[in-house]
Amino acid sequence: MSDSEPPVKPVLQKPPGYKDPNFPAGRPPPRKPFLPPSFHPKKRKTSYGRACCCCFCIFFLIFLLLVIISGAVFYLWFDPKLPGFHVQSFRISHFNVTKRPDGTFLDAKTTARLEVRNPNGKMTYYYRDTEVDITVGEGGYETELGTTTVPEFTMHKKNTTSLRVETKASNKLVVDEVGNKLKAGYRSKSLAVTVEGRTKVGVVVAGLKMGTVGVSVKCDGMSKKQLDGGDMPKAKCFINMLKW
Repeated sequence: MSDSEPPVKPVLQKPPGYKDPNFPAGRPPPRKPFLPPSFHPKKRKTSYGRACCCCFCIFFLIFLLLVIISGAVFYLWFDPKLPGFHVQSFRISHFNVTKRPDGTFLDAKTTARLEVRNPNGKMTYYYRDTEVDITVGEGGYETELGTTTVPEFTMHKKNTTSLRVETKASNKLVVDEVGNKLKAGYRSKSLAVTVEGRTKVGVVVAGLKMGTVGVSVKCDGMSKKQLDGGDMPKAKCFINMLKW
């Protein structure tokens, strides 16, 4: 070997498992072809749930139609009417307002006659126990004169029932101003009177006894002067159904 020739470098052996970074070991995974959304396969929805929903809607509509038809037939055939309430008479047998050092006290006894009428010719009404309140005064001076309970009773077709209601207030403490107002109203016979009842009413139709509903009745617009004279045209009774 001459001095002008460069020395030959020995070839290094690659170790086992060597990977050249310039050449990847395998091919890259093939890319999926791009498809527009309209070409994507759609999952088929089962029609089982839709069929159940349609069946339920049809059944509900048929049931609602039957209820409406039954109600119309019932109304046309029986022609139902609400019961009527009327205050026949009202009497205060004892009324005394007493002022003492420890306050003003009221003692009173009342007797009222309530007329209940069933205007229906094909329906019977039955009443549970009825609570009746008697209140006198108005304009913020209302004072209860007691509460009584009328036992349950039945009203047949085209029937009228008279109920006797007695209340009593013993040694009832009232505000001095209220006592003065009540005493003056009683003497001048301008004392306002209110009768209010709460009960539950049921119906018997063609021998079938139906359930009861809560009923509240309020009769106001009456004065002691009208009641003593038997003048009752202003006694209005309002009925609230489904209310206790």
